[in-house]
Amino acid sequence: MADPLKIVGISGSLRKDSFNTALLHAAAELMPADVEFSIVTLHDIELFNEDVEREGFPAAVVALREAISNADALLIATPEYNYSIPGVLKNAIDWASRPGSAGEMPLSGKPLGIIGASVGAYGTARGQHHLRQVTVNTNMHPLNKPEVMITFADKKFSAGQLHDEPTRKVVRTHLEALVAWTKRLSQ
Repeated sequence: MADPLKIVGISGSLRKDSFNTALLHAAAELMPADVEFSIVTLHDIELFNEDVEREGFPAAVVALREAISNADALLIATPEYNYSIPGVLKNAIDWASRPGSAGEMPLSGKPLGIIGASVGAYGTARGQHHLRQVTVNTNMHPLNKPEVMITFADKKFSAGQLHDEPTRKVVRTHLEALVAWTKRLSQ
């Protein structure tokens, strides 16, 4: 029997009642059975600084990089701030993109699912598009379809739960496609 696929979820939001963090928890419920899914937090990741990097990666950065390295794929749930991704998410990507002492680059070659939820009418379309631009230099391999850009999230989530069944179906389809994409890229 093959080892289960490992996918790590990252929320681009630090907000306690974040729709995007709730979306990752919904993904955990909807994930195919043969997947081991975990969520990492960005709360303790300090701002990227080459002076700090020269002294060695901070413990929270080491934990993030190890989680990414040990995963077969990533699932990023991003809000959209000013037509882009949140600074905390970009900062984490910057830390994870740096070569380690042995030259390892945890993001390079990593399959990536991108999802997002917003209270607005555009979902997180512009933020997701910008995240795709960032993945070019980090050499990640984002899944193109199906897209998950949840609009009017305040109507689809309550008490931290995604209750809208059509949206749950779209998320499930994306997760199944991410698993297939990850297996395809590993061949």
